Amino acid sequence: MKSISINGSQRESVGKKATKALRNAGQVPCVLYGGDKPVHFSAPELAFSKLVYTPNAHTVVIELDNGETLNAVLQDIQFHPVTDRILHIDFYQLFEDKEIALNIPVHLVGNSRGVKNGGVLRKTNRKLRIKALPVNLPDFIEVDITPLKIGDKVAVGDLPDGDYTFLHNDNTVVCRVSTSRVAVEDEEDEELEEGAEAAEGVEAPAAEAPAQE
Repeated sequence: MKSISINGSQRESVGKKATKALRNAGQVPCVLYGGDKPVHFSAPELAFSKLVYTPNAHTVVIELDNGETLNAVLQDIQFHPVTDRILHIDFYQLFEDKEIALNIPVHLVGNSRGVKNGGVLRKTNRKLRIKALPVNLPDFIEVDITPLKIGDKVAVGDLPDGDYTFLHNDNTVVCRVSTSRVAVEDEEDEELEEGAEAAEGVEAPAAEAPAQE
């Protein structure tokens, strides 16, 4: 998984006045959990643009002004209800030997047969939650929708195994192709049905009557 580097400054004062002063200066108060103790730091709001305003998942390398470097993932974020400015961010520290749970975006690839025939592709889950070691975290989960016909779906249980564990039931739907007013019958299915109907329409030859003596 790709990483984004954030240069932060450790902060000792964590009260409301100190936090307000940081925000007024264009800084975002942050807390890193998961280690021996929480690490409080701040960083410029612009430093988080590539991390927050994107559908992609990233790990984060936090480089503090004391020379310490910490690996983490975004855990929670708070926005101002009116201005949408970032108010606070929580991070969770990563360790090479400890698994982490993370939401990973789903990338659909291919051209669905059902969509070609007028069906509508429904993306039920745009992200899936997985559990893995940091080194095995994927950038995205790829789902091939090419074979999907109208009425077909892809569930978590249909996805190939990776070096991670899905934290969903196997029957959790990822996407489906629904019918629509302009949908037409799949040509392959139509040919199969016509062949079956033709076979049913052929009558067995009648047995010949015995010859009259």
